[in-house]
Amino acid sequence: MFKRSAIIVSLLFVLTAAIAGPGGTPSLAQAQQSCPGGLRKVTIGISVAPPNVIHTAPYVAKALGLFAKHCIDPNIVEFEGGATGTIVAAISQGGTVANLTDVAIAHGLKAREVWMLAPKLVQFYAVSPDIKSAADLKGKRLSAAGGGVGGLQWLMAREVLKTANLSVNDVQFISQGTAGRLPGLVAGQLEGVMLHPEDFYLAQKQRPGVHALVTLDKLLPKEVFTAYGASDDTISKDPTLIRDTIAALIEANREIYRQKDKVIPIMVQASGKPRDAVEFAYDYETKNCMWSVNGSFDQSRAMWTQDDDIANGYIDKDKRLPYNQIVDAKPLQDALKLVGGPVTINGCKD
Repeated sequence: MFKRSAIIVSLLFVLTAAIAGPGGTPSLAQAQQSCPGGLRKVTIGISVAPPNVIHTAPYVAKALGLFAKHCIDPNIVEFEGGATGTIVAAISQGGTVANLTDVAIAHGLKAREVWMLAPKLVQFYAVSPDIKSAADLKGKRLSAAGGGVGGLQWLMAREVLKTANLSVNDVQFISQGTAGRLPGLVAGQLEGVMLHPEDFYLAQKQRPGVHALVTLDKLLPKEVFTAYGASDDTISKDPTLIRDTIAALIEANREIYRQKDKVIPIMVQASGKPRDAVEFAYDYETKNCMWSVNGSFDQSRAMWTQDDDIANGYIDKDKRLPYNQIVDAKPLQDALKLVGGPVTINGCKD
């Protein structure tokens, strides 16, 4: 009898843990019971495959049960670059919340930004040991990963070249998948590449002498990095779904600041990077407030970014957008109310 009782208790414990999810967070099974209308589907687009540490917030939201808490069953999809045609098409088709730029909107995409994942650029422009200044990049091989000409790698390289009065015609761009950035620099096939903190850490570890020519948030302090958006049709048809999706993502970013021990394993699994590299990125990005805490938009930053895009020729000057055509602030305002309003964590409040 004692053995039978012990087995029954053990089985009940296992079943309870399975329903509750890791760390007692709501699981899909729990959510299905507590959501009268059932779980709602939404596609969350990640702009890099595999994701960098800064892009892992949706994975954190899913693993910690934050999507389930808001009655959402997300389908997380990774794309090869945030400005690619595939991510634009996914947003246009509806039901997707993903990285969205003012350039895509100005080019006719009927969509608006609804949440700011990370307001400022987080990357280093990393170069081989013999590159001492931007002028030394002349004639060298630079990365154009994740989108080729017009992609973020190419755009940021161009900004670096400008500081030495060089143009994109003064260098050779090498196109490859985003996963090829780090090994290309380590193997000497690339001499300049924009790297996220975890990859910069690994590059220095694997090839001594690799260094940062510039940190991009210092080079372009007003540039918008990663805003999430949805089609106008999706926002108008299901505002509650958009609100609840944003609420889960806000809570994920806040948990990133508050729960290092919980989120690091999630980030390691999602990014596929070693734990020491992920911890380096985590420490750098939390110290510098690079994840938004409130998902807030800064109108001056948005308009500066658009002016820069116009100056660079990405947007025709006659197609300059008003702020409210780039950003729909209402879903974020409603989501903030749902999560208790704006907060400040360790001095971070964007």
